[in-house]
Amino acid sequence: MTDATCLSLLQELVRIPTVNRGTRDEGDGNERPAAELLADFLRDAGLEPKLLEKERDRTNLVVRLKGTGKKPPLLLNAHLDVVEADETKWTHPPFGGEIHDGYLWGRGAIDMKHMAAMSACVMARLAAAAKDGDVLERDVIFAAVADEEAGCELGSIWLAEDHPDEVRAEYMLGEIGGFSLSLFGRTFYPIQVAEKGVCWVRATYEGAPGHGSMPDPDSAVVQLARAIERLGSRRLPMHPTAAVERFLAGLARELPRPQRSVLGRLSTPAVAGLILDHLVRDPSQRRSFGAMLSNTATPTVLRAGGKVNVIPGRAHVDLDGRTLPGQTEPGFLAELRAALGGEPRLEVLRSLPPVEASPDTPLFAHLAAALRRHDPTGHPLPWLIPGFTDAKGYARLGTTCYGFAPVRFDPTGSPSFAAMYHGHDERVPVDGVAWGLTLLHEVVARFCGSRA
Repeated sequence: MTDATCLSLLQELVRIPTVNRGTRDEGDGNERPAAELLADFLRDAGLEPKLLEKERDRTNLVVRLKGTGKKPPLLLNAHLDVVEADETKWTHPPFGGEIHDGYLWGRGAIDMKHMAAMSACVMARLAAAAKDGDVLERDVIFAAVADEEAGCELGSIWLAEDHPDEVRAEYMLGEIGGFSLSLFGRTFYPIQVAEKGVCWVRATYEGAPGHGSMPDPDSAVVQLARAIERLGSRRLPMHPTAAVERFLAGLARELPRPQRSVLGRLSTPAVAGLILDHLVRDPSQRRSFGAMLSNTATPTVLRAGGKVNVIPGRAHVDLDGRTLPGQTEPGFLAELRAALGGEPRLEVLRSLPPVEASPDTPLFAHLAAALRRHDPTGHPLPWLIPGFTDAKGYARLGTTCYGFAPVRFDPTGSPSFAAMYHGHDERVPVDGVAWGLTLLHEVVARFCGSRA
């Protein structure tokens, strides 16, 4: 299975607009064509994929390469849905799958159809080797799932709840990790071991309704505006986790002064806020580090009133809350209430727990060693992501989940990996995908007992 085959498969996947708006309307997501494309590819490789759906056209693909069963399975995972793309803001068509300047452009190129293409090609390579007698000690499962961008309900969570034997595994490799991160002339490879939980909250303020010609400084809308301003101008309390402390310590070891001293103190709650505000100059780094160190709540949807000359008696804001491992939902709500001020009514709209795995496992050591072989100048590190992934589903089965969808970016150029997630002009380096395919195949084959 060649690099060109993987690239061609990725192009075909990107050209299928599996846009998930989270509306549950007919046609939303529509992962079926992408799942069928992968199914055809895998059948041609001699495998027997299954297509599973909770709702029509919200299709999940699961395929298994049987091993001897001496050791428990390894699961590869990629989601097939993508977020929206405003074509007017893109340099090249977001669903064109075109190659320009050494990059494959398109929505989903990095989030995360590149992992779907690489995983399918790894399965094909392993199947070919098995026909030649190289039978693995572990089953290898590949799941290409629906609905990750809207909360995983029709994808990994549904599979774990309704088809657990199809995806049950000791370990899972998925997003987000294994990519190259360049900081101050050093190259790091974060491997996700933890992700924050979800706590989406509606905060409602009430006041006296009235006529718009008579301003009321205590109206529901004004209360809400004050609350949002307070929330936007302060951080919730810092709670450094073990994963973040190890990540920061690993960064600090390799960086020059004064960066080493700054990062080394970021895990100290008493001074972390001052460091972020006054010493971390890059706004994107400030936001990233801040989100790793505390629970967060972002205002996203506001609603109030229905007539321009009527002061409404009620106004509310929906907040995208994210909680760190070790934090509880009641504790987060208490922090949120204190930050908002006033007397809002808080209603939890959706809640998913944080996920955390130990980096002290044979697989993590295997991943780190493989990264060092393929880039001797790179430094693998465990890390925590502020978002959520399909690990939310598989962790329910006791699976140890790591973010490892390897791709290498040019350390001297742009764009960065982080800038590609949900952004305009999403793209992935062609050479970086070839590098990732080689690495992923080696990792899976060797960990699962290949004799090659």
